[in-house]
Amino acid sequence: MGNSALRAHVETAQKTGVFQLKDRGLTEFPSELQKLTSNLRTIDLSNNKIDSLPPQLIGKFTLLKSLSLNNNKLTVLPDELCNLKKLETLSLNNNHLRELPSTFGQLSALKTLSLSGNQLGALPPQLCSLRHLDVVDLSKNQIRSILDTVGDLQAIELNLNQNQISQISVKISCCPRLKVLRLEENCLELSMLPQSILSDSQICLLAVEGNLFEIKKLRELEGYDKYMERFTATKKKFA
Repeated sequence: MGNSALRAHVETAQKTGVFQLKDRGLTEFPSELQKLTSNLRTIDLSNNKIDSLPPQLIGKFTLLKSLSLNNNKLTVLPDELCNLKKLETLSLNNNHLRELPSTFGQLSALKTLSLSGNQLGALPPQLCSLRHLDVVDLSKNQIRSILDTVGDLQAIELNLNQNQISQISVKISCCPRLKVLRLEENCLELSMLPQSILSDSQICLLAVEGNLFEIKKLRELEGYDKYMERFTATKKKFA
């Protein structure tokens, strides 16, 4: 991509606060953006070949609300990313991430996090520090079990479809705001699904198709009627 084309994008972004450059074969984060650290609100560099984010630059976008780098080649995220105190949406689907920075909990404004199609082996405990997190998508990773730390997660929706989950901590029932839990196409036996999800949680949409049990067996579990009450009440609310 020519310098003049990139310059035109930078000039437009200076006026709009939005920098979008998708499907351009970029191999690195454009250094030209350092001129825009104080006015960009949205950056979208999806569908490129970027394999790293420049630590000295990425944390300086003080007004940034939305960052999308779907379908790139990121293997690691720099700690400096966590300086983005206004970031509300972070979308990193289909990269090669195995973990998140230890400082990830500092992204205090984060509401929506999409990490589908990465190589995470666990639900990152750092997510439990994020008080405004609404939606978390960790589908298509390599998560095998959900540990006790999940009980502090503040999310309203958690998508864990298409992982390798065979164990879930009973603490998932303690998530104070969790309404939607997606566990489709995992490795769950019915005996490994905590019954308290049905009888004693806020969850009103539980999606578990494609596991190691028949859905009709779920309906026979104690607490299923309580779950259905919540499910029906929610459906009426949105009808």
